[in-house]
Amino acid sequence: MSLPLSKYVWFDGKFVPLDKAKVPITTHAIHYGTSIFEGIRAYWNKKNLFVFRLEEHVRRFRRSGQFYNISLNFSDKQISDAIINLCKKNTMKKSCYIRPFYFIGDYGINLHVTEKAPTSVAIFSFPFGDLFNKNGITAGISTWRKFSDMSTPPQAKMGGNYLNSIIATQEAKRNGFDEAILLDHNGNVSEAPGENIFMVKNGQLITPPLSSSALEGITRDAIIKIGKDLDIEVSEREVTRSELMVSEEVFLTGTAAEITPIISIDRKKIGNGKPGDITKKMMDEYSDIVMNQNDDYSYWLTSVY
Repeated sequence: MSLPLSKYVWFDGKFVPLDKAKVPITTHAIHYGTSIFEGIRAYWNKKNLFVFRLEEHVRRFRRSGQFYNISLNFSDKQISDAIINLCKKNTMKKSCYIRPFYFIGDYGINLHVTEKAPTSVAIFSFPFGDLFNKNGITAGISTWRKFSDMSTPPQAKMGGNYLNSIIATQEAKRNGFDEAILLDHNGNVSEAPGENIFMVKNGQLITPPLSSSALEGITRDAIIKIGKDLDIEVSEREVTRSELMVSEEVFLTGTAAEITPIISIDRKKIGNGKPGDITKKMMDEYSDIVMNQNDDYSYWLTSVY
């Protein structure tokens, strides 16, 4: 899929034209997946561009590298300023997706990665709308399991970690589904390849815990907070596969996916096969928040202009 990338990218502290941002074929990350990334959304409401939860994204950006002793050699403020100024440099006045990442550079074939390994940082952006159909998508339970802390840290947004997501997505697409759902090593529900998952049962919002190898998602956290503020009971607990199949509503959350209803799993309808009332409420609330139409959550937004 070709991306309509903006003219300028931020690369190791400088704004450069896209075609000037090059790395050598000996880049360690190309060989071993030693890259760290974030996905960030910014929303244009016809008056200004607002970056959603920038501080939390940048904080997680640094923390992901710490799991592997990979250094981010810029301060959080420098990264935040780079993201804001990149939007300005490209005169971005459309809702967009922003991808900051850092990676180990020319380090040979050495697997002993330390804080002293050379790293580069890059940020690019592009206009972005809906990832999925907001009227609802289909999902299939993957035969592949989500990796756990027994093998590699699930809380690190590392490039190499997402090979697990790729193989689950490939299987889902072959089977005719829009998205996959991964189980954890105990056979409980974990998450989708690039999204957290919520279900509704007896009016309660339920999402798998981090111990089920679920990412500590920033949108996941937002929905938990929004739900509690709306006096909806929210629970983080283990979810069995069979419980998910008979739930009243299911939806995904993520920066790219935002709030996406799942209307069937393994070709079995969820609820009445349409987005449920709580799902639709969350979609509406989230849309208002990111468009700066809810003053109670304006602290989650960073204005660009």
